[in-house]
Amino acid sequence: MDGKSAKQLAEKENLELVDVKFVDMHGQWQHFTMPLHMLEFSDKDTLPFDGSSIRGFQEIDESDMYLIPDYSTTFVDPFSSRSISVTCDVYDPIKKEAYSRDPRTIAKKAEAYLKSSGAGDTAYFGPEAEFFVFDDLRYSQNEYSGHYSIDSEEGIWNSGGSPSGSNLGYKVRHKEGYFPVLPHDTLHELRSDAILTMMKCGVTLEKHHHEVATAGQCEIGIKYDSLVKSADNMQIYKYVVKNTARKYGKVATFMPKPLFNDNGSGMHTHQSIWRDGKNLFAGEAYGGLSETALFYIGGLLTHARALAAILNPTTNSYKRLVPGFEAPVNLAYSYRNRSAAVRIPVAEGAGPASRRLEYRPPDPSCNPYLAFSAMLMAGLDGIKRKTHPGEAVTENIYKMSKEKASKIRQMPGSLSEALNELEADHAFLLEGNVFTKDVIEMWVERKRDEITQVNLRPHPWEFHLYHDV
Repeated sequence: MDGKSAKQLAEKENLELVDVKFVDMHGQWQHFTMPLHMLEFSDKDTLPFDGSSIRGFQEIDESDMYLIPDYSTTFVDPFSSRSISVTCDVYDPIKKEAYSRDPRTIAKKAEAYLKSSGAGDTAYFGPEAEFFVFDDLRYSQNEYSGHYSIDSEEGIWNSGGSPSGSNLGYKVRHKEGYFPVLPHDTLHELRSDAILTMMKCGVTLEKHHHEVATAGQCEIGIKYDSLVKSADNMQIYKYVVKNTARKYGKVATFMPKPLFNDNGSGMHTHQSIWRDGKNLFAGEAYGGLSETALFYIGGLLTHARALAAILNPTTNSYKRLVPGFEAPVNLAYSYRNRSAAVRIPVAEGAGPASRRLEYRPPDPSCNPYLAFSAMLMAGLDGIKRKTHPGEAVTENIYKMSKEKASKIRQMPGSLSEALNELEADHAFLLEGNVFTKDVIEMWVERKRDEITQVNLRPHPWEFHLYHDV
């Protein structure tokens, strides 16, 4: 779709407004809305905004920035009866170039670097983002108190009585939420509404289902696409899920670990590289992969601990990355084996096009533009250096002897540890000027500030442990 087609769509649907969206460094959509007649719907459209008011962007003394609409992203906004939605790239009007801290620009540079490297012309990403839908979510923190509270009609803790006052006993037990039918799956209709809405926004859907945890853990599967397009689709995914939940009087969260003692939410990401319509990851090596794919895996595993600072970017992320909850903490690769960080899915009978790898550590709190770009850069570094990942691990790592398991590298145990790794290992991200040192330094600084904010505040469990010392 171009600008002319975007305008025709608005006129056909009798819409008078344009909702202008762009993404900040943390992966959240920002927006403002304009009358249709204010835009030319051409490459002449440059929309000013205050970059100093956006997290991770500009200082106040250099705040003036531009947005340039990408009309290929246009869709009818499903939560406004009056607007089409257009995603924009951020432009630096002084340097007269794409803004180096714009996540969408970084993703476009990653795609360009792939082509210039000769390793392929298209990288496909298929994210599997999980989330929770709660009936009630409350939190508060001040100088003298702090608490959070979650509730869900289907939470197993409500087996003796539920928030609505009545109780029929259909509750999902801990770790037993994978694929139950109605009435246990209380969110079937909500997810169905969400996927039908996403389809109207141009996202291709594969399936939806309840996930492992109690209290409303869900997953919606969207079809793989090219790097930037897949990141655009993830923005629509989150937007639709959150607003559909709100329509149902509920709240959706992509926070990785909102519940203690049950599974957290991941974003397992399938990926492959193609050239001239041919899947370069298909071959005769281990798991039906090519040598190129194995080198890509080698790059991912080599840089995995540094990647964690981008793919698992919150302090809460590391409450998910612990053994015992199907957490992908083991930096190994394996065919079919979900205890390894890299899983090679079974693709028998599906042909070469289906050959791919699944990288399991990411979680849905990440910025998809940065996450997909960082994984691609790590994989390309592996291809460039011919980094073989070593022998595959064929057994359940969770049940290995301590002696065997100790030989397998682990994901970082905290955001602070991950940031240390990123500071020591980020040269691969700077290739092709995809990420810049400025972006890395800003990211580390902001994330260390988040760690400080969390560390400064007493935790409720500290009172359990220490109030009577």
